[in-house]
Amino acid sequence: MTLLRPFSLVSLILTFASFSVRAQSVYDQQVRDYIDAYKGIAIQDMRTFGIPASIKLAQAILESRAGQSPLATEANNHFGIKCHNEWTGKTYRMDDDTPDECFRKYDHAVQSFHDHSEFLTTRDRYKFLFSIDVQNYQAWAYGLKTAGYATNPNYPNLLISLIERYALYKYDLPEGAIAAVETTGADETLMESYQSLFTYFAPGPNNRKIYLNNHLQCTIALDDDDLLKIARDFRLKAGDLMAFNDLKRAGGLRPGQVVYLEKKKRKAIQKVHVVGNNQTMWEIAQVYGIRLDILCRKNDLPKGFEPPAGKILKLR
Repeated sequence: MTLLRPFSLVSLILTFASFSVRAQSVYDQQVRDYIDAYKGIAIQDMRTFGIPASIKLAQAILESRAGQSPLATEANNHFGIKCHNEWTGKTYRMDDDTPDECFRKYDHAVQSFHDHSEFLTTRDRYKFLFSIDVQNYQAWAYGLKTAGYATNPNYPNLLISLIERYALYKYDLPEGAIAAVETTGADETLMESYQSLFTYFAPGPNNRKIYLNNHLQCTIALDDDDLLKIARDFRLKAGDLMAFNDLKRAGGLRPGQVVYLEKKKRKAIQKVHVVGNNQTMWEIAQVYGIRLDILCRKNDLPKGFEPPAGKILKLR
């Protein structure tokens, strides 16, 4: 028996090591899948708000365990943002620094990414971060700790380790951001993703709902819907509705498509948009509530031209 003990111990160590390698491999793939799913959103927010895409992705990976944490899966909260006094949305309770803490709950992960940007850009303690070069992820990582974003003293090193392990810094560079947007599939559902950010305004006729986007009233197309039905329900002229939405016909609409009930504006709330894979100018104009002709004019693009993935469009 004494001869078997060392062999059994070695076998146990090798088995554990093999399990650890497999577990790390699974986690690595989860992280890479997570990056591919959300890098387009991180790059978009970098262009709009000035937060490095590498930092946003690293924070999201760390805080959400690459989208696998209960807070992420049950509350769509990928950054661990707590309720705070001003939060009036949905909430999620879980133990953290203290028992039964209140965290923000979202209907869609995209809301969490954008709320993270709003969180950093609207609080005085984070203002100094935006004087740091967007490509200096190390300074941003230590700056977040200085500003009190996390209580873990090792937080900056954890972010930097993720950024360097998965080469997230390349998304902070113009050429890296363009290449990432060209290859990501997340932006192909831009309209559906951004609709979750529309503000509910009031109930509409025939089970329709009215939302606000870019300070405009709009509704969402239902199954087997068309502009004629929507015009009839809202007592609008079909021709006006077509003009409001830059459409030439009143035929079928894709379910989930946004339909504006008033003339779109000459500028959006957001400053820029990074064109994603297979996105059209019309779709981008609809997402931001801006007139298609104005969007083309702002970017010196001829009518009917569809920009390549990665191109930066001015929205203001």
